[in-house]
Amino acid sequence: MNTEAVAKRLAELCRKGEYEQAQRELYAQDAVSIEMPGAPAGALGDAKGLDAIYEKGRQFAAMVEAVHANDVSEPVVAGNWFSLAMAMDVTFKGRGRVQMAEIGVYQVRDGKVVHEQFFYDMG
Repeated sequence: MNTEAVAKRLAELCRKGEYEQAQRELYAQDAVSIEMPGAPAGALGDAKGLDAIYEKGRQFAAMVEAVHANDVSEPVVAGNWFSLAMAMDVTFKGRGRVQMAEIGVYQVRDGKVVHEQFFYDMG
């Protein structure tokens, strides 16, 4: 799969809320997931390796009481990199409802995501 195909498939699965399926299908075993510098309190931190990325996703899901909206842009592709703009309207357990706006930047090698980094505003 080339970078554009990986990007389109990731966007498709994220729109459906099928994040772990996306990771199983599209991520390399040695992928890394990086939060932005100065991430807000409660951010889950960085993860190295696919098992750690799965766990990070499960921890995030466990914090969510309800997802009211989930929007994902079309990917912007440049060489082996692509980005997605994402917006979520979520109610977190014990924290209330939050509007999240995020940019995810992804690197693809040999048809798999090897690096993701997030930049966000949690309104």
